[in-house]
Amino acid sequence: MSTVQNPVLPGFHPDPSIIYHDGWFYIANSTFEWFGGVQISRSRDLANWEPVCQALTKKSQLDMTGNPPSGGIWAPCLSWSDGLFWLIFTDVKTWNDGPFKDVHNYLVTAERIEGPWSEPIYLNSSGFDPSLFHDEDWKKWLVNMEWDYRKKGSEQFSGILLQELDPVQKKLVGPIYKIWKGTEIGLVEGPHLYKKDGWYYLMCAEGGTEYEHAVSVARSRTITGPYETHPHNPLCTSRGKPDLYLQKAGHGSLCKGPNGQWYLAFLVGRPLPGSKRCVLGRETAIAPVIWQNDWPYLANGTSYPDPSFTVPWTIETPKKQHIHYDFSSQEGKDLFYKDFMSLRIPGEEALYSFNQRPGYLRLFGKESLVSRHSQTVVARRQTSFLFEAETCLEFDFHSFQHMAGLIYRYDESNWYYLRVSWDEQRQQHTLGLLIMDKGQFSMPLVDEPPILSTKVYLKLKVQNADAQWFWSFDGSVWNQIGKTYDASILSDEYGGLGFTGAFVGMACQDLQGSNMYADFPYFVYREL
Repeated sequence: MSTVQNPVLPGFHPDPSIIYHDGWFYIANSTFEWFGGVQISRSRDLANWEPVCQALTKKSQLDMTGNPPSGGIWAPCLSWSDGLFWLIFTDVKTWNDGPFKDVHNYLVTAERIEGPWSEPIYLNSSGFDPSLFHDEDWKKWLVNMEWDYRKKGSEQFSGILLQELDPVQKKLVGPIYKIWKGTEIGLVEGPHLYKKDGWYYLMCAEGGTEYEHAVSVARSRTITGPYETHPHNPLCTSRGKPDLYLQKAGHGSLCKGPNGQWYLAFLVGRPLPGSKRCVLGRETAIAPVIWQNDWPYLANGTSYPDPSFTVPWTIETPKKQHIHYDFSSQEGKDLFYKDFMSLRIPGEEALYSFNQRPGYLRLFGKESLVSRHSQTVVARRQTSFLFEAETCLEFDFHSFQHMAGLIYRYDESNWYYLRVSWDEQRQQHTLGLLIMDKGQFSMPLVDEPPILSTKVYLKLKVQNADAQWFWSFDGSVWNQIGKTYDASILSDEYGGLGFTGAFVGMACQDLQGSNMYADFPYFVYREL
């Protein structure tokens, strides 16, 4: 027996959809406005995970231009059947502007998990969180929650819809059934269907994706219902348990692993010490599941998640992440492609290039850091409360509207940006910190230090809620710039309702539109 620590996928990995196929566990996670769409990871032992791919990598597959913060990819569902991997997802165009949600559901397939994935096939727009179920009679069924703009509050989540999917034409056919309206917990969403021993099991998220979140279960002998609710619902939750290490437990999916053992993958949040803010976003945890009286239960005998669980095989203890992305090597570029993401649109050649200057990542200056269209940010998830990020950049700016540097961000309304720009009064490059806090912009440094060359090293050190910035001429002797800043503003809880988490990375802006750029030779992410 070996012990696996939760969360198994730390940092921004919400809404997990888990399957077990051909000796591998696979998990697909929501990516929201970050591109490429749908993060897929894999593991042999549930403890050590590696990114496999971002499934949607072309603009023809996913165009999120103009999508709002926390829009984009919601709640993918990954499955395997008929020699193919099937992936269902929502592209959310509007979600927090009054009573309406514009949500479009699509299907893609691939012969290999790494891709290439097919062009999307449109399915419906009646609600979000679609999921595909492959029945034993070869029929396929789509479930998704239904959104009712006429209602108020939790009643807008009006129930779970079921419709048959024609696997040849890959389109929905036949009548639409509303098979379950959820429980008194409310806000029913995130449906997944399973079949075991003649029962159809419907697993849903309820309670909203914050501290009242839960995994609820219902069952029926026929797929169209009626469904009865689990007698000890919810299956998994952190509701009413503020001292639990894993909060926000909910939005789960099941898989049957080796030796017949079942596992529940579900999202969790870990608040900062003494806080309700989760800068790491919603993460993925796992719990073993047992079956009693034809109902699933957590194997620990409660409805509450554990900080660890055991597996009946030997594992290698996961190591802290210390990744040097060296852009002069193919290995460094391959790591970059697996971990880094752009915003809303494909990045390569449009926002950045490895070919323009061999050995460097060249970022092309685009729109500002509040743009929902074309801003040049490439960043990776924060996965630990304690980390350092470091990079170096070379530049030759001629306007205050040219800038590049190291960014630490949540969304367009909350970020920190240590950037180099040009001061036309002093006729020199200067280094300054830009801050966006709930949409309020500030530049806290009255006198920005001069950068007397066209090269500078930048570093960010984060310890829980404390963020400190540093710069160097040589990468050895570091100077702190500014004070200690509040990292906790980069969380779902701070800015209002949101669904992502903190990212750290590189950015470049050219607000003149004069084809300015900056070159980065490396990036380091180091968990402390």
